[in-house]
Amino acid sequence: MEINEVKELLNQFNDSNLTEFDLREGSFELYMNKNQTSRQTAAPIQTEQSVEVPVAAATPTSSTTAEPEVEPTVTKGDGQVITSPIVGIVYLQPSPEQAAYKSVGDAVKQGETVCIIEAMKLLNEITSDFDGTITEILVENEDVVEYGQPLFRIG
Repeated sequence: MEINEVKELLNQFNDSNLTEFDLREGSFELYMNKNQTSRQTAAPIQTEQSVEVPVAAATPTSSTTAEPEVEPTVTKGDGQVITSPIVGIVYLQPSPEQAAYKSVGDAVKQGETVCIIEAMKLLNEITSDFDGTITEILVENEDVVEYGQPLFRIG
């Protein structure tokens, strides 16, 4: 991807209502974010070339409303919570024919994939930040999830 194409994407993103944009093309990865906090680390992807472009928050226009801040953790219940780092559709299994990545009662290790979130036709593996046991699955397969929404509780 040429630098002028990246600049054009940056301008289009800055003028849009999107809050996050993640593009992967071969070994090229581009991530743009207008949120107050950066994305949580999803599954590590080895790339030869990676560009992360911070973007200043766009000023809301009269046609858009500011969304309230989402707390990334949930205090109800015991344990730690895995939250969604992006907006998209959550898939709890690799494909419809296969079993779920994790079920209640399954052990999970830090860095292990627990689900996939599809955002803008890209599949993002969501990994656990904690070691423990899945005590609660807080979403259903193919639910639309928001940034910061709790997905799993780990005990």
